[in-house]
This record gives sequence, C-alpha cells and structure tokens, in this order.
Amino acid sequence: MKPLHTDSGIEIKPLYTQQDRPSPLTEPPGEFPFTRGVQPDMYRGKLWTMRQYAGFSTAEESNKRYHYLLSQGVMGLSVAFDLPTQIGYDSDHALAEGEVGKVGVAIDSLEDIGILFDGIRLEEVSTSMTINATAYILLSFYVAQAKRQGADLKKISGTIQNDILKEYAARGTYIYPPKPSMRIITDIFEWCSKELPKWNTISISGYHIREAGSTAVQEIAFTLSNGKAYVQAALAKGLDINVFGKRLSFFFNAHNNLFEEVAKFRAARRMWARMMKDLGATDPKAMMLRFHTQTGGSTLTAQQPLNNISRVTIQTLAAVLGGTQSLHTNGYDEALSLPTEEAARIALRTQQVVAFESGAPDTVDPLAGSYFVEALTDEVEGKAWELIGQIDALGGSVPAIEQGFIQEAIARSAYDYQRGIESGEKIIVGVNKFTVDKESPVPGFRIDDSIREMQSEKLRTLRARRNAVAVAGCLERVRQCATDGTNLMPAVIESVEAYATLGEIADVLRGVYGEYRGS
Repeated sequence: MKPLHTDSGIEIKPLYTQQDRPSPLTEPPGEFPFTRGVQPDMYRGKLWTMRQYAGFSTAEESNKRYHYLLSQGVMGLSVAFDLPTQIGYDSDHALAEGEVGKVGVAIDSLEDIGILFDGIRLEEVSTSMTINATAYILLSFYVAQAKRQGADLKKISGTIQNDILKEYAARGTYIYPPKPSMRIITDIFEWCSKELPKWNTISISGYHIREAGSTAVQEIAFTLSNGKAYVQAALAKGLDINVFGKRLSFFFNAHNNLFEEVAKFRAARRMWARMMKDLGATDPKAMMLRFHTQTGGSTLTAQQPLNNISRVTIQTLAAVLGGTQSLHTNGYDEALSLPTEEAARIALRTQQVVAFESGAPDTVDPLAGSYFVEALTDEVEGKAWELIGQIDALGGSVPAIEQGFIQEAIARSAYDYQRGIESGEKIIVGVNKFTVDKESPVPGFRIDDSIREMQSEKLRTLRARRNAVAVAGCLERVRQCATDGTNLMPAVIESVEAYATLGEIADVLRGVYGEYRGS
C-alpha cells in the first residue's frame, strides 16, 4: 500500500491504536496547557463569534453590507480595507490609482470611519480590523469615532491585526523597516493596556503565511515564532507580560484536511502556553492562545465554484472541532470576485448550520482521545518545535525574516504543493479531476473605478474645511514622538480628531523611519 502523507509531510498510518498514543489524556479543558480548549465548557457556555469579513468600495456601501450582515445574525464585524489604506496612501495619491475600494473599503479620514459605522454603536459590537502597517492610524480612527459616540473606551472590544512580521514574510503590505515597525506595535500594546483594556492589540497571523503556500506545521511554527518576537519586544520595553499577554490573539487558516487542521489548532494552544510560561508569564490567562479562524481562500477554485461551499463546510468543522473563538467563512465565489450578498449569506448560514444543527459544539473537544487525532497532534507539535528551534538558532523571527529563511521555506512548500496538483498526485476536485466541459456562469461583484474620484472629492472638501494650522501642529507632534521615542498613540489620535488624513500621518513616519524595500 502506498504511504499517504498530509501536506506537512506527516505520514498517515492505515490504523492507529493505543500504541500510537500510550499516555492517557488527563488534562482538562480550560487549564494549562489548554490543549483541549481555553474554556472549561467551550461552546456549551458561549458559541464562537460569527464574523463575516467585509469591506468594499466606499464607506457608505460597506456600511450597508454591515447592516445587512448584522440583520442576518452576524455577531461581530470584520473590516477589509483597500490596498491604499493598507499601505498608507490617501485615495487621491498617484499610487492609489486603480486600487481604491477594490479589495476592501477606502478609508482616508475620520469622516470615512464615521460613515462606515453609521448607526452602529461601537460599545455594542466587537470589530476586527485586518490592518497592519497602518494599524496605529485605523485604531486611532476607531477610538476617535467611539469618543464621538460618547462610548466608554473601557467597554470597547475588538481586534486589530497589527502583525507586521508576517507582512515581510508572506504578504507584502509593509511600509516601514522591521525595527521601527516593532516599536509602533509595542506603543499600541502599552497604550491599549491603559486606555482600551478589552481590545486585542494584535492578531498574530498564520492565515497569510498559509495563503502564501506554507504547510500546516509551518503555519503554526512561523506564527508562534512571530508571537514570541512580539512578546520579547514588549518585555524589552518594560511591559508586564501578565497584562499585555492577555490581549494577544491569533489568526489561523482552516484548510481541507480535517484531522490535520484540528491537530494543528490543539498543538498550537499547547505550544503557546508553554512558550509564554518560559517567557515569564504566571497568569494562566496570559498563556491562553485565543484565535480567530478564516476558511482557506487559497483552497477555493474558480472551476465549479459551488464546490467551494463543501470545502468551506469542512473547514468550518475543522475550526469548531479545533476550538476557535471566532470564525469567518468565505463566500463560494471568492476565487472570481468579491463575494456577492448571496454568497456572503450562504457562508454565514454554513456557520449557523454547524452551530445549531451539527452537534459539533455540544461537547468540549469532541475528537479528544482519538488515537489518530492525539498522535497527529503530537506529530504536528514535534515538527513545529523543530522549525522554531531553527528560527531561534538564527536569532528569532526578525533575523530569520531578514535572512530570508521563512520566505524561502514558504516558497518551497508552495512549489511542492503546486507541483503535486500539476502531476495529479494531489487531487483538486473540478480542477485536475472530475472536470466538466462547460460551466454555468456565476454572477460576479465588481467595483467601479469612479470610486477614486468620489474619495478624492471628499478629500478636497475635507482639506478645505479643516483647520490647516491645527493639523500641521498635530502632525509635528507625531513627528516629535516618532523621533524621541514617546508613545505615538496620543499624538496620532489627536491628529485624526483634527482631520489629518491617513496618508498624511503615514508620510510623517516615512520621513522619520524611511520605507522598507524587500529583497
């Protein structure tokens, strides 16, 4: 019989017995090292937060989609930003041409944030924002909008991704070099620990590492290594690990190999708990790995796109059986375009069917004790620790990224995966097997290029109306903070409240830190 392997290269035996996992499973859920989950009762006490990642065109159009999703049962918002917003350019910048509103919503100023969340009380909804290089600006917009609503900042909850290391390794939406970027991140940790205590200050992301082509083992090894680097940077700044550690969160991918994905999530929790303990954490809540999951965008196919509903269902089950805290399910049409309203609704219904009809949430860690799952969890963990050891030998994640180690490992895995598809060794239904000669067209969702002119007109009006002297003074204070090491957040919040734009603030730090040019 030909050996079978997971995409991480772990051999799958035809049969698993007690000999493959001889020690009994005695550790309870909700206790160190949290292999079985971060809460004793898991979903019996509270279901995972059902989020749908959305954002496109203008703030006005995205606001309509948010109200629709909330009316359909979404429990938390998840904001997608367009590329210019992600890399610190206003919509009227020359480099923004052709990209405004295309892969997310265009946000240039506090005015746009006000429109985006019009009719949505920020005290009453948890918001996740997928933003990294400009996370400090978008968080400032969000805080300023909450203040305008009269909200109690101590009650505001949500997450900013704020994970710049994976941008250098896998995604590319960085602005500044690694060291000043790490300084910005620890400024956010420090400020939020005092002013925004319920806010998750970072979502350390394996999702994009996996989307770039990594294996499941590499996803958790590289992500946890990045997490370790953030913790060490915060400790070097004098922050208390038992305080900031409680607000660290993670963001993982869910792919189609159900059992490897469940094993990955269980192993990651156990590894992070031990890593944080070794770094000095004594509070169990600072050792908990809490994570959001998104189903795998790179697994979706343009061929026979309705098959993607089945893929997303498997991935949803993997996340739930693995103990996720929140979940986004992809639309079946996302290999073709931004999701239509119908596709977004079906994706949300997939979560709701799993939650209320499948029985998967009814007991804690339902696959625990399976010889196969326990052995696979151990193997995933062992291989991930080996990779982390190699990264540590290079000096940690930052030197490993600077030397190209992580990028090269991801590229090799992506190449091997694609080669397997092209050779037919790896079957993708509807792509290299079970194909059809003619497919029915699927309606797509398109964004008009006129969005850029609409945003540019908003900016012209804003700049004419605001107090230019006050804005200049605020931006100068941001520059001074960047130069002398004072925490940036108060000055940036002051700037956005004076209606400084995202691009103007990002440019101030470009002037101080320069821009990073990847190898």
